[in-house]
Amino acid sequence: MTIDWSWIGDHTDDLTTLTVSHLQAALSAVFFGLLISLPLAVVAHRVRPLRGFLLGVSNILFTIPSIAIFVLLLPISGLTRTTTVIGLTVYTLVVLLRNTVEGLDSVPAKTKEAAKAMGTRPLRTLLTVEFPLALPVIMAGVRIATVMSISLVSVATYIGDGGLGQLFTDGFQRDFPTPVIAGVVLTILLAVVADAALVALQYVLTPWKRRRA
Repeated sequence: MTIDWSWIGDHTDDLTTLTVSHLQAALSAVFFGLLISLPLAVVAHRVRPLRGFLLGVSNILFTIPSIAIFVLLLPISGLTRTTTVIGLTVYTLVVLLRNTVEGLDSVPAKTKEAAKAMGTRPLRTLLTVEFPLALPVIMAGVRIATVMSISLVSVATYIGDGGLGQLFTDGFQRDFPTPVIAGVVLTILLAVVADAALVALQYVLTPWKRRRA
């Protein structure tokens, strides 16, 4: 298997466009997954009877094959980027919801009691005490969800989207390995760079852990 380097040089602009499109789809899914998961996690954390139900639903959604989700969404959102983002968002929920719940569970009860004793309102305690202390566990979920989304975007090629996944289709249809190899390498690089960026973001957002270290 050989690589046609001249093809890569001639298609630099296309590769850049597909890479950006791929990243946008993945990050959009993680963003919307967080918007849904954070409030649901608070409910699951505080209303124990609902915990099993919410986590169970997210687990069930995760078992649906990705292609099936995209096909089910076609009558609703059509062959659009919206279909891709909705489908990917569904898959992020199982990781983001569970990690957020576990992060909130990890906050020491004494810390919350101290905040309450100081007259801090529940919402402010949640935003300024519980979420910051739960952040390392939440960020671990965000990292997993981001890498997972980057890997799954290519499946959306079957509905006319897919970012770098279009290179796989092109290469297989023409029995030309260069686009396939380029797509694989760029997808891996995106995942590595995104994960490194999230590690750096967590480092910035948790200064107390650096002082403790």
